[in-house]
Amino acid sequence: MDKGYENERFEKLGIKTSVAKRFREFCKKMSKSQSMTLLLMLDFFEENGISPVEPMGPRMETLETRISTLIKKRMNGIIAIMKDIEKSQTKPTAAMLYALFEQTEKPKKKLMLEKNESRQGREVRYIERKNHNKPD
Repeated sequence: MDKGYENERFEKLGIKTSVAKRFREFCKKMSKSQSMTLLLMLDFFEENGISPVEPMGPRMETLETRISTLIKKRMNGIIAIMKDIEKSQTKPTAAMLYALFEQTEKPKKKLMLEKNESRQGREVRYIERKNHNKPD
């Protein structure tokens, strides 16, 4: 049964035998019931503004334009999403990681050697070097 159409009654249409056979084959290819296939076909023609009587020349160009416009809109949407992800997630995360890896150890104070001769012989002591360039 067709979903949404279970309670509707069937109607007979006057169709030639050869057309009915061809339509049934098409329905089998579509894997839809005859009613649903006909409904899909009607929806397609109405949505795209196509008439089976008119030639497809100018209408086909219109379809191509519509499809390319839809694709462009989708691409613009995807680009906007990617830019938002980059701005809100990727760049801040990368900046935090960069800041973590760029931190260097505090420079160690250089030690100066002082030689003192004591009772036990030569003794070496390390003292901190003070900045002598500061004005007093």
